[in-house]
Amino acid sequence: MPQLGETVTEGTITKWVKNVGDSVAVDETLFEVSTDKVDSEVPSPAAGVLTEILVQEGDVAQVGAPLAVISDAGSAPAPAPAETAKAEEPVQVPAPEPVSVQPAPAPAPEPAPAPAVDPIAPTASADSNAKGKLLSPIVRKLINDNGLDANAITGTGVGGRITRDDVNKAIAQGQGASSQATQAVAPSSAPVPSSSPAQITKPSSGDTVIPFDNMRRRTAEHMVMSRATSPHAYISVEVDFENVERVRRLHGKSFKEREGFSLTYLPFIVRALSEVLPEFPNVNASVDGDNLVVHHDFHVGIAVDLDHKGLLVPALRNADGKRLRLIAQEIRDLALRARAKKLQPEEIMGSTFTITNPGPYGSYQTFPIINQPQVAILATDGIKKRPVAVQDEFGQDVIAIHHMGMLTLGWDHRAFDGGYTAAFLNRLREVLEERDWESEIV
Repeated sequence: MPQLGETVTEGTITKWVKNVGDSVAVDETLFEVSTDKVDSEVPSPAAGVLTEILVQEGDVAQVGAPLAVISDAGSAPAPAPAETAKAEEPVQVPAPEPVSVQPAPAPAPEPAPAPAVDPIAPTASADSNAKGKLLSPIVRKLINDNGLDANAITGTGVGGRITRDDVNKAIAQGQGASSQATQAVAPSSAPVPSSSPAQITKPSSGDTVIPFDNMRRRTAEHMVMSRATSPHAYISVEVDFENVERVRRLHGKSFKEREGFSLTYLPFIVRALSEVLPEFPNVNASVDGDNLVVHHDFHVGIAVDLDHKGLLVPALRNADGKRLRLIAQEIRDLALRARAKKLQPEEIMGSTFTITNPGPYGSYQTFPIINQPQVAILATDGIKKRPVAVQDEFGQDVIAIHHMGMLTLGWDHRAFDGGYTAAFLNRLREVLEERDWESEIV
């Protein structure tokens, strides 16, 4: 199983494109895999014959786990010994039991069947009520453990497959037999003392319990790890975006007519970063043990909000070699495909610097968490009209209304210090405020 993203640890095999015995060429599509972040076709890493499939469709595999065996092109697929033995062994059908006419000692009591209402045991199993449905082992276990009816769960995965999120949603809605049974026996239960931990942690009738889905869990793990790894520090600068805004006013309409989308502030910031980073190379770096690894290529990760269900950070590659219009096009393309889960695994890996952009929601000042193993992340906040003191053409101080916004850099204090950070942000501000942006857009 390949690494399908920096925080992805497992994937579900949704389809084997090749069957056992088929010839496979290098880079030919071998199987399709689904994660919480991307649905991808995975190419074969080698040429030969697919001789064994170890992980079946619908099953979940951890990153690095073996999925199949590819042998030399001349090799024939070896039949599985267990399956061969099963095929050769005659099926034994038990003869019907004769009716006993002679008294016999009472047989040892068999385990009693489950009571009609059991507050713990599930009333139905996924194996019995999900015929024809493709379920991964984890999903099957969740359904069984919570007494759910798989046929009553609407699958949102590939081909209508039931995902863990679907099961968790069903659990939260109280579809499980355990939830119903608990409600049925609740009136006869003894009151729980107020000091009991169960009383403290039990949600009240007005609460909604929403289990963390896989994306939330992975994000939490990554963020907690980042805070524990890097000594985070922050510096902010206020930037006068009036120079950028003037170009947007002059060319925004024609840009939208030509490209099909609006020209935002973000491409200007990425373009300015690509000009400033060569002067401050340690910002575009990562930590490896006791070493700072400075990256000569600028692959900027753009945090994309997935309809408030999580974040994905696709990488805009080699941004330092691109002009403003191309940067805007690629940011738009990455964001659209991220929300549609159409990104390839390599597109969400390998970024060297990250930008998070809460500005469209009107934020004022954000303190982001570093995307490990990088050493810096830039937050771009809301840009608003504010009164500022400026000089007119005669050198006189006057009050004017300009578009102002905050830029905040979160950085790893192991990599560099506050003076380096402040100088970097000051230079970034200068480029944004003074560059001839019109030459970039025409």
